[in-house]
Amino acid sequence: MKIIRVILGALILFLDWITTPRGVKREAKVQTEIDKKTQKLALYQYKACPFCVKVRRSMKRNSLKIATHDAKRNEQSRQELVNGGGQLKVPCLRIEKDSGEVQWMYESSDIINYLEQEFC
Repeated sequence: MKIIRVILGALILFLDWITTPRGVKREAKVQTEIDKKTQKLALYQYKACPFCVKVRRSMKRNSLKIATHDAKRNEQSRQELVNGGGQLKVPCLRIEKDSGEVQWMYESSDIINYLEQEFC
């Protein structure tokens, strides 16, 4: 079973690489403002998870520079996800509000909808 997961993971990453979307072009000033807002976001993910790939592709398509943390290979990221979000489930978007409050959003479709509402 592990061999199947390794092969499928490699296939998912390869297909993602060869079909990477182009990012939207914005004026430099607008992109700088968006980059400043996205500094308070972080995506906890697994590299070959198809739902994580879906979110990363949306980020790329919308030219959003959001920090990514590999919760599978990085123990510290995994602990941050479990301690903050309450469960080891990816993808998960960590959203730090201006008030300092932190929200953890699971589900790829919810994350994509949030990003498109906030930044598009």
